[in-house]
Amino acid sequence: MLTWMAWTWPTALFFLFIITCLATLTVLELRYPGGDPRRGVFGLDTTRGDRLFISLLGSAYIFLAYLGFFGPPLWIPLAIALAWGFFVFRYV
Repeated sequence: MLTWMAWTWPTALFFLFIITCLATLTVLELRYPGGDPRRGVFGLDTTRGDRLFISLLGSAYIFLAYLGFFGPPLWIPLAIALAWGFFVFRYV
């Protein structure tokens, strides 16, 4: 099913996750409009979309750094990335 583009299932799941995040943010914006920027602990004014981008970018760096220093398995960086995402959406 995914052979036409040489995708793997983890790659497809990653893009499905990104699409799900964007759809969730769209529903949140429609249900609770406004999304006014707020100033967090880093002194940045961020919206929901900004926080999603920061959490995804930070998670990518977490995984790459962990792979560079320790290698697989990736359960530890997954826990760190989830904690990072929680921190970003709560405090940034």
